[in-house]
Amino acid sequence: MTVPALAWACTLALIAGLLLFDFFFHVRNAHTPTLREAAIWSAAYIGIAIAFGFAVWLFGGATMGVEYFAGYITEKALSVDNLFVFLILMTTFRVPGASQQKVLLVGIVFSLIVRTGFIFVGAALINNFAWVFYAFGAALLITAGNMLKPEGEDSHAGDNIVLRLARRFLRTSDHYDGDKLVTVVDGRRRITPMLLAMIAIGGTDVLFALDSIPAIFGLTQNVFIVFSATAFSLLGLRQLFFLLEGLLDRLIYLGFGLAAILAFIGVKLILHAMHENNVPFINHGDPIPVTEISTGASLAVIVAILVVTVAASLLSPAGRAQTAVSNARRHATRYLDLGYEADQSLREHTYAEMTAEEQTIANLPRKYTRRIREGETELIALLEHAHYVHADRVSRIEAGLPLRM
Repeated sequence: MTVPALAWACTLALIAGLLLFDFFFHVRNAHTPTLREAAIWSAAYIGIAIAFGFAVWLFGGATMGVEYFAGYITEKALSVDNLFVFLILMTTFRVPGASQQKVLLVGIVFSLIVRTGFIFVGAALINNFAWVFYAFGAALLITAGNMLKPEGEDSHAGDNIVLRLARRFLRTSDHYDGDKLVTVVDGRRRITPMLLAMIAIGGTDVLFALDSIPAIFGLTQNVFIVFSATAFSLLGLRQLFFLLEGLLDRLIYLGFGLAAILAFIGVKLILHAMHENNVPFINHGDPIPVTEISTGASLAVIVAILVVTVAASLLSPAGRAQTAVSNARRHATRYLDLGYEADQSLREHTYAEMTAEEQTIANLPRKYTRRIREGETELIALLEHAHYVHADRVSRIEAGLPLRM
């Protein structure tokens, strides 16, 4: 179905307007969003995406509506996996909490621009070469298999080729200068870690697009649907990061669910390729009579897989243990990074969050506490150091002594 130019114009205007609103009303004034703020705006962006989907259904018909929702849910689920990497990158670069929103927004905008290019290239390939469906399907099956391998966790590393190239060819500083992208060190202009973090976020998200774009093309070949579902899945990802930050590590089975979804879409793509086959060395270039999977059935399968894996993760004691360990490590690192001269109420709040996670760990079943004591020696040392620094600060305040720098 050909989408009118007016629909494209309105969609692009809406997306641009939301991004500008995000920048001028949320990100321009650096601050760390509260859980309530993140929840409200996450719900707002999801609500906008759903309303857009109903508009597509109303004006484009049921088929386009189902394709949009299937694509949006799939891309949103895959974007949650991106958040694991974003969290590691924020920790790796020690991005100040107040600046994390700007880093995320710039990285997301960069990713949206590059993904748009991927979408139009993918559409051109699909329209001209039937074998592309085989290639996309095989790529998704391989990706699904890699996600099930233990070594597949390397994809969550805080480093990638984009970042390594940036560090090699750009002159960088070791310290932040507020939220500036460029600073002056010894009379010479240097790139701050803020810009490197933006490059890492954007570059990593582009690499994820190599999986997600073929996945959504497995659900629909309508370029308008592919673009809009991808764009709306990225919009609000910044708010979702702050909302789910403390829960990400608990979704221990999400990777299995995403692998199942990618494998399912990979099979769907290959079945479609066989149905439309014109590759000379496959069935002499003739179509193969196979049963294709409808988009409605795909939507039902995707939703069912996500519900089962998320529910299993949230109910799992192992997930609760992993979340407590990760949060304790994150809060301890933040506390130590704040320094003695930071806002004292923020220091006390961070310290309280750290001790709350320690109590959660202490209340875990014995087998988990034993594993943590034996396998998390680095975490235990980090927590002990944080307690020492806190005790030292409190004693200096009580004695009227100057705080350490």
